[in-house]
Amino acid sequence: MKLLQTALLASVLAVLCSPAAMADAKNPKIGFSIDDLRLERWARDRDYFTAAAEKLGAKVYVQSADANEQRQISQIENLISRGVDVIVIVPFNATVLNNVIAEAKKAKVKVVSYDRLILNADIDAYISFDNEKVGEMQAEGVLKAQPKGNYFLLGGAPTDNNAKILREGQMKVLQPAIDKGDIKIVGQQWVKEWNPTEALSIIENALTANSNKIDGIVASNDATAGGAIQALNAQKLAGKVPVSGQDADLAAIKRVIAGTQTMTVYKPLKLIASEAAKLSVQLVRDEKPAYNSEYDNGSKKVQTILLKPTPLTKDNVKLLVEDGFYTQAQIDGQ
Repeated sequence: MKLLQTALLASVLAVLCSPAAMADAKNPKIGFSIDDLRLERWARDRDYFTAAAEKLGAKVYVQSADANEQRQISQIENLISRGVDVIVIVPFNATVLNNVIAEAKKAKVKVVSYDRLILNADIDAYISFDNEKVGEMQAEGVLKAQPKGNYFLLGGAPTDNNAKILREGQMKVLQPAIDKGDIKIVGQQWVKEWNPTEALSIIENALTANSNKIDGIVASNDATAGGAIQALNAQKLAGKVPVSGQDADLAAIKRVIAGTQTMTVYKPLKLIASEAAKLSVQLVRDEKPAYNSEYDNGSKKVQTILLKPTPLTKDNVKLLVEDGFYTQAQIDGQ
C-alpha cells in the first residue's frame, strides 16, 4: 500500500513539474475586458498593458464592451472558456459582475479589477490611482482659482464606483469652504457614461436656472469638462469660470493651455498598465505583489495597489512631453 501511495505521489509530482503544467505560469494567458475602447483613454491603456505583458512572456486577449454591461458579461464568459489564467476587468457597471466572476473563480481564473473597483464580487486584486486624491486635487484646483461663489458639481457615471470616490475627495476639500459660507453648491448631477453631450446639457440647464451665476464647476473628468466648457462658451463665460477635469486628454490639455479649463489630473497610463500587467503575471505565478492598500468591495477586503496622480495646470503641462505621453507637435496641434 505504501509503495502504491509513493508511486502515486511520484506520478502526481511528475505531472505538476512537467513543462506542460509549468507552461501557463511561464507564458500566462491574460484576458483584458475593457469598458469602452472608443474612448481615447482606454485605447492607450490597452496598448501599454499589452506591451508590458508581452515583455513578461504573457499573451493578451482584449475585448471591448462598448459601454454595454451584457456584452461585457458575455465577453468575460468567452475569455473564461478560452482558458485564460487571469482576467483584468475595467468594469462598465461595477455592480453586475458577481455571477460571471464566480464562474471565473470556479474555473480557477484570477480576477483583477483595473482602475475601477468591481463591487460585491470575489476578485483577487484591485489596481488604480488614488481616486480620492484625484477628487481632492480637482476641488483644490477650482477653489484656488475661485475661492468664493456658486459651485456646480458635475459627477461621473452613476454606474462607476470611481465617480463616488472622486466625489468623496472633492467634498473633503469643499466642505470647509461650504461651512464657512464661502461657496454654495447650487447643483450637482451625475453624468451617464461620462458623456460630454449630457454634461453640456446639464450645464446649459444649470446656467439657465442660476441666471448664469455659476462661479466654479468641479467636473470629474476631461470629457465632462469639455461639455461644461462648451455650455460656458455659448454664454461667453469660457475661461471666466474655473473647471476641473482628469485624464489629461489631448483636447483637455489644449483647453488648459488656452485657459478655458483650469486643470486636469494626469494619471500616467503607462504606469498603471505596466503595473497591472506585472500584477496579473505575479498572481498566475503565485508571487507576492506589492500591495499598499485594501478596499472593501462589499464582498471582501480586496488587496489593492494605489498609484499616485499628478495635478496639471498650464505651469507644468510640459511634464506630458517629458514623459512621452504626448509629443510637443500633438499638443501644438500640428
